[in-house]
Amino acid sequence: MYYNKRYNFLGGVCVDKGSTLMSEGCIWKKITFFALPLFLGNLFQQLYNTADSLIVGNFLGSNALAAVSSSGNLIFLMVGFFNGIAMGAGVVIARYFGAKDVENMQKAIHTTVAFGLVASVVLTIVGVLLAPQMLIWMDTPSNVLPSSITYFRIYFAGSLGLVMYNIFVGILQAIGDSKHPLYYLIISSITNIVLDIVFISIFHFGVGAAAFATILSQFLSAFLCLVLLMRSRESYRLELKKIAFHKKHLGMILRLGIPSGIQNSIIAIANVVVQSNINAFGEMAMAGCGAYSKIEGFAFLPITSFTMALTTFVGQNSGAKEYERTKKGAFFGMMCSMLLAEGIGILIFLFAPALTKAFNNDPQVIQFGVERARTSALFFFLLAYSHCVSAILRGVGKSSIPMFVMLVCWCVIRVSILMFFTPIFHSIQVVYWVYPITWTLSSIVFFLYYKKANWLYA
Repeated sequence: MYYNKRYNFLGGVCVDKGSTLMSEGCIWKKITFFALPLFLGNLFQQLYNTADSLIVGNFLGSNALAAVSSSGNLIFLMVGFFNGIAMGAGVVIARYFGAKDVENMQKAIHTTVAFGLVASVVLTIVGVLLAPQMLIWMDTPSNVLPSSITYFRIYFAGSLGLVMYNIFVGILQAIGDSKHPLYYLIISSITNIVLDIVFISIFHFGVGAAAFATILSQFLSAFLCLVLLMRSRESYRLELKKIAFHKKHLGMILRLGIPSGIQNSIIAIANVVVQSNINAFGEMAMAGCGAYSKIEGFAFLPITSFTMALTTFVGQNSGAKEYERTKKGAFFGMMCSMLLAEGIGILIFLFAPALTKAFNNDPQVIQFGVERARTSALFFFLLAYSHCVSAILRGVGKSSIPMFVMLVCWCVIRVSILMFFTPIFHSIQVVYWVYPITWTLSSIVFFLYYKKANWLYA
């Protein structure tokens, strides 16, 4: 059995504290104790991403920092689609787990792993071969382009570790285990930082060393997850000989995952367009906005943690037909995410100069970073709300709704604003303001749908 029962002194049945099942027990405790390891794990991941930029910016200069920063949105574009499919797989697994359907859950898990292996090969080939042209399309400055290509190609040469880590973590989170991914992420984060220091500050290797350190740490965390799943005695045990595509389950995964993948991709496409507009203002703008993006990542910590928790919670509880419990958990998760994100946003607004300076001392870099921070930071509660409603809808199997909302608000409208207003005003402020504006629009649409539509029972 994948959960253990014990009898209390009153003769009732309760779920063991070690259970990962989220359709039973105290709602706020289940969500909080699931989200907390995710928060800490995301914190460590953000720390080692930030360590990359800090070490690169301070030891290799603003040019190298710009190269690493300019690759970020393009990497998310390439990886985002496959991660969206993994989200769909997680929903399928979570619903089978909540319904205690072990046979179908097993087939879904092994189908997910098979998909991840194929996706790794595709991502490696596309990323390595198309890197130069993609970066040129983004109007990457000629003095930054060689370093960006080097970083990009080395990063995607390690696609197997990147993709499979996300696949394995998605499986573990779907069954309610957020603690082991935390442990492994801490190990890989420390590994990454140590390798960054050794490769860059001691041996004085170039910007490619930062990418190499990242992929080595990702392979390590993927390997640890694999070992855990293979050695488990629970119903979600992974067996290499059973890895195969099961048509029914692949269809379900793709039906739920493709909209999430498209959602990630369209957001990434819009961000690539945004990055190309930033690139047009030169190396200093790239470095300053790149530094801000690392700072902004800390606001995403509660957002990402609670959205993952919400998708799993809603998936398991809707699978178990616990509808009122689903509604209560959704409200609690949304409020926590919004309050925490806004709190971090206020801190970023207040301390933006010092935070940006940590990455690079150039006054121009600091100015660009501070301006970017003080335009967006106070609107993080809207960003959190949009992501939370998206996560809730994914959990009940309605991933197409957030896909369409994001397509319109975060892609079509965002790109249209940039294309129309940037040539008129010739100001980077247009780029800065496009995010709060589109966060507001998506939040309004999600609010109306969430309040008016029969999203849970339909």
